[in-house]
Order: sequence, then structure tokens, then C-alpha cells
Amino acid sequence: MAKMQQTAESLIARLFRMSEETWARHANPWSVYTRTTALPLLTLAIWSRQWFNWWCLVGVGAALVWIWFNPRIFRRPHATDNWASKGVFGERVWLARKTLPVPDHHRVMPHILSAGSGIGLLFLVWGLWRLELWAALAGNVVVIASKLWFLDRMVWIYEDMKDADATYKSWVYRDRDG
Repeated sequence: MAKMQQTAESLIARLFRMSEETWARHANPWSVYTRTTALPLLTLAIWSRQWFNWWCLVGVGAALVWIWFNPRIFRRPHATDNWASKGVFGERVWLARKTLPVPDHHRVMPHILSAGSGIGLLFLVWGLWRLELWAALAGNVVVIASKLWFLDRMVWIYEDMKDADATYKSWVYRDRDG
């Protein structure tokens, strides 16, 4: 795969130090599905300031540690011919879109879904700031639903792009030692 030009998403991946090994581990469906707990845990930790005052930062720290370690703690999967793994692969393809462009029909929707997450995040932040339960819950639902829809779109992108690069194609395997 050619060297990737920078996008906002690739900068985030660099911040998270997503190495080849980390990406391989993150392709484990357990990593993908348990990652959906990150935002609710962080929300609960921030919300808990009303009960624990500054001690809520312990929960915030634990949630942030979970976000960091989640893609690293699971082993490489034995098989990657599944929806969750292909979603991770699609994210990698999307990150490399400046180097190896994705088809035109995939160029807009990921941005719309990211904007949807951003709108949900605004509700979440407002709900946490004002301790408005409905806004915090609505924000979580919108962010998570947008992210899952984004991930589903990444599966589609991967399926459309897997033959464009030998590295992309090599990511899918069945019954390999994890």
C-alpha cells in the first residue's frame, strides 16, 4: 500500500498510535463491539460529577484508558471474513483515500455520518454540562448510531476496494492463527 497522505482521520489514527499490529488486533470483532461501550462509560463518568465531585475524574481516566487500550487488548482474530473486521478494514481504506481514491459513490456519505456524530456530540456535551438526561442519552444514541452506520459504510467501501491493492486483499483471511 502506498504511503498515506494526511486527513483528519489519519491524524487521529496517528495520535492513537495505530500500528499494523494494533490495526490487526482491532479487526477482532470483540474489539469492534466492545468499543461501543466507550462513549456510554465516558458519559457516565462525567455525569457522576454530581455524586462524586472531583473523584469523577477517576472514572473519566478509566474510560479514557479503555478507549486507548481497546484496540490493543484483543488478539488478532482467527478469521476476518466478518462484518466487524471488514468495517475496520474499510476505515483503513478510508484513511488512505488521498493516496488511493475511493469510488465516487463513497465520497460523501462518510462525511454526512461524521457530521451526524458531531451533532450528537453537541447534544451529549450540552446534556452533560446541564445535567439534562434526555440530551445526554439522545447524544449517545445519535453518536453511536452514526458510528455504526459509518462502520457499515466502511464495510461497503472495503468490499468495493479490496481488489484495488494487494495489501487490502490480504487483510481478509479465515482460520489463521490469531
